[in-house]
Amino acid sequence: MADNEILQMHDLKPAPGAKKDRIRVGRGEGSKGKTSGRGDKGTKKRYQVRPGFEGGQLPLYMRLPKLRGFKNPFKKQFQVVNVAALAELYPNGGEVTVEDLVAKGAVRGGFPVKVLGDGDIAVALTVKGAKASASAKAKIEAAGGSVSED
Repeated sequence: MADNEILQMHDLKPAPGAKKDRIRVGRGEGSKGKTSGRGDKGTKKRYQVRPGFEGGQLPLYMRLPKLRGFKNPFKKQFQVVNVAALAELYPNGGEVTVEDLVAKGAVRGGFPVKVLGDGDIAVALTVKGAKASASAKAKIEAAGGSVSED
């Protein structure tokens, strides 16, 4: 091509070595023929077996037990704390918040809290931001306290 000529679409060609012929497997012994990369005798040489096939042995997916039912991904997991534990943590009474319970190590953070009615309480507690069972609510209110879930 001369210096003053403009490069045209029909003048373009791939770089040397960029275009290689694909290997035509199984087309005679002179060109990767014969076994075609499948090795010697056996089932896999003659045809492909399905994934998970174990040669007639009972396969893994059939040996394992079936999982029954399902797990609800939206289930609320409550951290529970009993009235007896609250009595130990707050011997003088006062206000009980979820943040305070997490700080004292009674529950883990990041989960809603529920107060259950196991044990007895004698001090007045104001429980805020936690759910309470009916028996826990009755015991807290009988001791002069209150429960609010907001």
